[in-house]
Amino acid sequence: MSERKNFGAQPFLFPQPVLIIGTYDEQGKANAMNAAWGGIVGRDEIIIDLSQHKTTDNIKLNKAFTVSAADTEHMVASDYVGIVSGKDEPEKMEKAGFTTVKSEYVNAPVIKELPVALECELIKVIDDNKYLGRIKNVSVDESVLGEDGEISLEKFVPITYDPVHHGYYKLGEKVGNAFKDGAKLK
Repeated sequence: MSERKNFGAQPFLFPQPVLIIGTYDEQGKANAMNAAWGGIVGRDEIIIDLSQHKTTDNIKLNKAFTVSAADTEHMVASDYVGIVSGKDEPEKMEKAGFTTVKSEYVNAPVIKELPVALECELIKVIDDNKYLGRIKNVSVDESVLGEDGEISLEKFVPITYDPVHHGYYKLGEKVGNAFKDGAKLK
């Protein structure tokens, strides 16, 4: 085995989902931003690390947000909402080509073009920038459901963020079976 190289404290965990956070502002206008640092922390909880943004103001205001996984089809729009602030561009959602519908479970928008959305209520803000949310519902566009009625990663192609070279990559092919293949070593 070759030698290891140390990089110090870095956010190098792979794959890293590309999360699109949807919120409403004080006028009820939908906004979205791209966030790289976040993930599931319990069966019905998610945490997202965000600095100060229009989105964080909106989350604090409404105590709600949605989290959609960016996909290959909407990579450009997903990157756009991460590099342009809703404070500077009032037509941000329109320019991205994103349309929304209000969640039935929380006061936040579901982005219709992104097929998987976690609809969340804010539990609390930790250390001023970590937003802990409770997942109230997951809504999924039927176009990415398999014959079993569940999400199919053959139809839904989320992207992952490479924090080293700042690239987006699509996830690859199935390579094994969870809770089964390891049994071969018992």
